[in-house]
Amino acid sequence: MEVDRFDLIVTIVNKNTCEPILKASKKAGAEGGTIIYGRGTGIRETKTLLGIPIQPEKEIILTIVSQDITEKVHQAIMNAGHLDKPGAGISFVLELKKVSGICHLCTLDQAPDKQEG
Repeated sequence: MEVDRFDLIVTIVNKNTCEPILKASKKAGAEGGTIIYGRGTGIRETKTLLGIPIQPEKEIILTIVSQDITEKVHQAIMNAGHLDKPGAGISFVLELKKVSGICHLCTLDQAPDKQEG
């Protein structure tokens, strides 16, 4: 029995810029994503308002995809987020060793009603 392999695409962008990225990733085949809010501390993040440092807010998008569509989804994210431009954000891919709770992404061969027993 072949088991699907999954990747996690992590994308970090400025607050209020994740919607086009989510739409593009879904169009490329992703089922959706999880958005977490954070703050940046990088060298490009140093901004002030009246001399008071401002902590820039970020959106972190977590997208789990089957490895056979990772490249297509990642490229769609890069294009939609304009991540080739400095300060626009960052995206990277991590291989997942084990995944639970996303049965709808598993192959039909693994469905309980298809197993012999």
